[in-house]
Amino acid sequence: MANVLVVNAHPLSAEDSQTVTILDTFIEEHQLRHPEDVITMLDLYYTDLPEIDGDLLLAWKTLQKGAEFTDLNDAQQEKVRIFNEFTDQFLASEKIVIANALWNLNIPSKLKSWFDTINVAGKTFRYTAEGPVGLITDKKAIHIQSSGGTYNGQDFSAQYVKGILNFIGITDFDSIYIEGADYAPEKAPEIMAAAKEKAKVLAAQF
Repeated sequence: MANVLVVNAHPLSAEDSQTVTILDTFIEEHQLRHPEDVITMLDLYYTDLPEIDGDLLLAWKTLQKGAEFTDLNDAQQEKVRIFNEFTDQFLASEKIVIANALWNLNIPSKLKSWFDTINVAGKTFRYTAEGPVGLITDKKAIHIQSSGGTYNGQDFSAQYVKGILNFIGITDFDSIYIEGADYAPEKAPEIMAAAKEKAKVLAAQF
């Protein structure tokens, strides 16, 4: 049995989103092939997700100086608590599924905020004399992304997701890129069919 964390960074449903359509296909096949796994859905657009702001930065500085959690003001305590919950949720999961659309050559801002919660010195990576070293070696990840054009996974968003996961130590990584439907709408059914097939294959092995 494994804990599967599904991070959905798209606000629309499968009816209106290629990303979510393929994500749903992946989840359905994974549940069929791995019924013992426990899936947790994290819909970022419907979640209270803290951004790094003045409250968090000052709270962390205060704690680093040796202060107690209760020394923080109410707003700082609440933001630190929520931030830490996302970090702990990630650490408790063995399999990570991330789904987003490519917007303006980058990831959605909500996904960036979530990535901030899993990039935590001392928990997911550590500093050494030779540079940062990832601490997460017991997880695997899948990235699902749709884009109107064709980038073959070389766009900033795809490279960022892979790079961040590699940075914290996750190298067991696969991807499903749904690309080119806006550029060649007549090929959209073919593009989606190929993505669904790949999703089913990867779900079976995940």
